[in-house]
Amino acid sequence: MKIYNKLVRDKIPEVIEKSGKKCEAEVVSKEEHYIRLKEKLKEEVDEFLEAENIEELADIYEVIAALASFVGKGEVELMEVREKKREERGGFSEGVVLRAIE
Repeated sequence: MKIYNKLVRDKIPEVIEKSGKKCEAEVVSKEEHYIRLKEKLKEEVDEFLEAENIEELADIYEVIAALASFVGKGEVELMEVREKKREERGGFSEGVVLRAIE
């Protein structure tokens, strides 16, 4: 049996078993879940930097949405904060690089 010991999407054990394979999985405590989500965010960012595709960006977004719930916010609130910051400070679409401030 290959050992993974990492956070996966909720339905992955079901998908694996439907494919005819067996797996071991468990639901961890909230504390461990939060720690593993932060680890997963790093993993997914690294995967995006390697592959540079929309699927990896979707995985990053899914992890961020889960993390938002840990700080007491939902996806709607996350998007509201994002929009407010964009209105006040802009986004990252224009490629502005701050070189220095005197």
